[in-house]
Amino acid sequence: MTITFADRRAIGMITPSSNTVLEPVTTAMLAGLPEVSAHFARFRVLEISMQDRALGQFSLEPMLEAARLLADAKVRTIAWNGTSSAWLGFDKDAALCRAIEAETGIAAASSVLALNEILELTKVEKLGLVTPYLTDIQERIIANYASIGIEVVAERHLDDRGNWSFATYDEATVASLVREVAAARPEAITVLCTNFRGAPTVAKLEAELGLPVYDSIATTVWQSLRMAGIDPHRVAGWGSLFELA
Repeated sequence: MTITFADRRAIGMITPSSNTVLEPVTTAMLAGLPEVSAHFARFRVLEISMQDRALGQFSLEPMLEAARLLADAKVRTIAWNGTSSAWLGFDKDAALCRAIEAETGIAAASSVLALNEILELTKVEKLGLVTPYLTDIQERIIANYASIGIEVVAERHLDDRGNWSFATYDEATVASLVREVAAARPEAITVLCTNFRGAPTVAKLEAELGLPVYDSIATTVWQSLRMAGIDPHRVAGWGSLFELA
């Protein structure tokens, strides 16, 4: 298949500065789509906690500046490839997406808003939650999902303030947490963190457990492709998410 310049589809990702997982995983997911390329702009994120210094990392202007830089590359979509609104409130990502679209004229998405759309599409009301986060972050996430009618029936977290350190946990560690959560038989499990090695384990875990597993990097790719007019079904080997209509 010959890909011409006119065929090409560039998608943009706003990326936490200390994240070392999402870029290689995203690139691997897109390997079978020769016309699609992912491009990344960073802003500073060094810690995930409820401390003021950590919460302040997710202010609007640094994220908008990253979006402006991505717009220079003429990307088709811009996605916030991070999960902060899961504890800060889903309205934060909705406002961010509106601001990106107003600033750049480019369609915007986020990992968490994509996950929420997936949970709505698949009618999930009982969710399993796996993260590397601190306990108070985890509690905020659970409360925010309860506010939209989704009960977290089982959870595991590593009580780590990260962010860089999240990437040091291997795939086997993440898979073990997912298996523990699966014992409660939720309707779906989410691995919620874009610097955590969940995505490469998803297809194997789904086959083993008989449950859908939605990883944050994967939800970002899924939504970005849809918004760029590309069929997500073309992403093979990364779990049932990419089989959704």
